[in-house]
Amino acid sequence: MNKPTTFYVVRHGETDWNVKRQIQGHTDIPLNANGEMQAKEMGKLFGDTHFDLAISSDLLRAKRTAEIIALEKKLAVATTERLRERSFGTLEGKPSSIFQTYHDLLKELTYEERFKHRFEEGVESDEQVVDRLVPFLKETAVAAPGKTVLVVAHGGILRVLLTHLGFFSYPEADESHVNNAAYIKLTSDGTDFSIIETKGIEKRS
Repeated sequence: MNKPTTFYVVRHGETDWNVKRQIQGHTDIPLNANGEMQAKEMGKLFGDTHFDLAISSDLLRAKRTAEIIALEKKLAVATTERLRERSFGTLEGKPSSIFQTYHDLLKELTYEERFKHRFEEGVESDEQVVDRLVPFLKETAVAAPGKTVLVVAHGGILRVLLTHLGFFSYPEADESHVNNAAYIKLTSDGTDFSIIETKGIEKRS
């Protein structure tokens, strides 16, 4: 059995579209000034944490957050499309409030139906996100046993991961919020995952 790898899976800092509550998805929106400050604060928060690797989504808001956090560690940041936010297709740029119209429908779905559900063509399902995210984490754990890895991704990615690992039920996930610069600390031996800590995840009962 591999020695477990420790992951800090971080949501990027704030963007103007976060402030305006616009759906971002794959649209490449940069950090705003507050987002840059949040990333710097994350760097301070992780000041005593040794990272062996730093990997982020290739979208600018995540990559910049990772670069700021990794700067003091003198680590280069690798990027991958597998850590991108969920694709929202033609919904990108629209107000996030439009999801309210789906809530009643989603409540009627079983877990399996919800897992596979797509709001419309071009929008990734939770299943599709899990199918790219979880293998990436498992492969990284196998390739870097016993190491500590900084992973910078997106709010939707953290939410799907927490639901998939059983931290959230779907109703809890719907009523919870993943703040900018939130993170999940977890370990994996390449097969199983254990959530050690969360910060900035508002889990409402």
